[in-house]
Amino acid sequence: MSVDEESVSLEDIRQSVIHATLALIEVAGLRQGSLLVVGCSTSEVLGHRIGKGSSVEVGQAIASTLLEILTPRGIYLAAQGCEHINRALVVEREYQERHGLEEVTVWPVPRAGGAFASSAIDLYRDPVMVRAVQAQAGMDIGHTLIGMHIKPVAVPVRLAVTHVGKACLVLARSRPPLVGGERAVYRRPGTPAPPPDK
Repeated sequence: MSVDEESVSLEDIRQSVIHATLALIEVAGLRQGSLLVVGCSTSEVLGHRIGKGSSVEVGQAIASTLLEILTPRGIYLAAQGCEHINRALVVEREYQERHGLEEVTVWPVPRAGGAFASSAIDLYRDPVMVRAVQAQAGMDIGHTLIGMHIKPVAVPVRLAVTHVGKACLVLARSRPPLVGGERAVYRRPGTPAPPPDK
């Protein structure tokens, strides 16, 4: 399916991903060694029902844009596959080994895994598929349900960018759980308050 037929340009898609990713890195406080999980329905980016109009071209554009931003910053990308592979994720083997993540045997393809994950896996240095992650932040392009792969406590992030192409964009960051009772102090005295949970 041609991107032009759907009146969604690859450049507009790339620009939305760039703006959303850079803003999420800042809001979530992602730094070297952090993990960002991304789920993406290329069908929804093009204005179709999820799974009904996948585009490898769109998947490649989004995956390559994310990696261009994240890799130089030392932030890892977990590219989530679709429900046909139980939402398994592509990560770099280096990350998988460092964090002891459970490897699974599956290779994402557009019809089982999705155009995004199947495009992303070809761009990794040493890809491996894992069952689950606990990422510091997440980006859900087209309601692909990434919440299971975000560390608790997940906090919604609202930005000016609300869509990638025609797909709704949902963003989240995580924060450590608050523990203690009524006398507990939740930040070091004299430090700025973190962004509010909204």
